[in-house]
Amino acid sequence: MELKPIAAIRSDFPTKFGLPRQSGLVEELKSFIVFEKEYSAPAAFAGLEDYSHIWVLWGFSEAIREGWSPTVRPPRLGGNIRKGVFATRSPFRPNPIGLSCVRLLRICREGGRTVLEVAGADMTDGTPVYDIKPYLPYTDSREGAVGGFADALIGDRLSVVFPPALYERLPEDRREALIKLLRSDPRPSYQNDPERVYGFRFAGYEVRFTVSEGVLTVCQIEKE
Repeated sequence: MELKPIAAIRSDFPTKFGLPRQSGLVEELKSFIVFEKEYSAPAAFAGLEDYSHIWVLWGFSEAIREGWSPTVRPPRLGGNIRKGVFATRSPFRPNPIGLSCVRLLRICREGGRTVLEVAGADMTDGTPVYDIKPYLPYTDSREGAVGGFADALIGDRLSVVFPPALYERLPEDRREALIKLLRSDPRPSYQNDPERVYGFRFAGYEVRFTVSEGVLTVCQIEKE
């Protein structure tokens, strides 16, 4: 079976660092799924507007490796504990395919292509998309489901200090998304150096910060 990309993601993240660790964690983040013209026929999307969420199947295009390992070290567990690859959502898999649930905001046309505006995506800009499917609450949401080791990792991890002068440099519609992203602690768990300045690219800006004793302090916001 040959998989062919049908669309690509347009997002605020040109690189992996800083991305939400899972879809839906930062609903304030907006992205766009831009379909190839070959797959943009309006008839292919008839009825999709009736759904609030969709599943996106996509490729880990920034995490391609030769071969695979049966165990991986999830960064959220400090990078020292091994889990079976099929018990994690690691990008380093036999087939580098990702699965994300996002909120569908609107369907539009742009330059002869169909575009889906979505919220809560966890993909870098340019990520290839192989398929989308509607999210069905009656079967996709299971009462009493257990999330393994990931259940203990839910919630904000840091307090954020964001100087007003730096905060105001960001476009207003990106501010809350960045705050929520920073609260979740974008660092790998094994990195805990209070003297280190971390940074990532977001929405055309370079964001730099330090973390000490549970407090993240933004120290620089510069337009790229």
